[in-house]
Amino acid sequence: MLTKTGVARIPPPPRPRVAVEVDERSARRSLLEQVARLESELSQLFCSAYPRSGFDWSVRSRGGPRILSLGELEALRDDLAERLTDTRRTLNDRTYVEEGYRRLIEEMQLEPERHKWVRVRNEDIGEPGCKAWHVRPRLGLLGMLMGWWRVLISSGCPLDARVAPAMTSSSSAGCRSSFLSSPWRGR
Repeated sequence: MLTKTGVARIPPPPRPRVAVEVDERSARRSLLEQVARLESELSQLFCSAYPRSGFDWSVRSRGGPRILSLGELEALRDDLAERLTDTRRTLNDRTYVEEGYRRLIEEMQLEPERHKWVRVRNEDIGEPGCKAWHVRPRLGLLGMLMGWWRVLISSGCPLDARVAPAMTSSSSAGCRSSFLSSPWRGR
């Protein structure tokens, strides 16, 4: 190849291609730390939402014990981050509704006449058990006509279905038969 001055120009020799090794250790370490942080936040969220149900707390297996590739680690991190965001949003929504029911219970106790026949259960406020707050009239129909309302708090869950038939068959059947054969029954 000639230049303007007429001197031949020789192209430089081609550079040998050097294989660049990517150090995946730092990227892997960073992804593993992010996954561990997300799993820790998910477990803390589980502890704060304990008695509630309906959340997905499981961490899915990626095909048994093996070293995950960078792509699989990124997919795991993204999946955990998405699940954590969805779970936080759902828990915040539920907490908002439960706080509304707690305020309603307070209002029912302060002014039961404004909340006639309203019932709030434990599951409405995110607690386990069968307790319920129910606004009812005192003294039945008379209380309803006179405007005498009160909040009744139930004592909890009824007997277990397996225990109730056993108790009625043995104890109350004997009482019923003795009552029917009582000489005082007809008087």
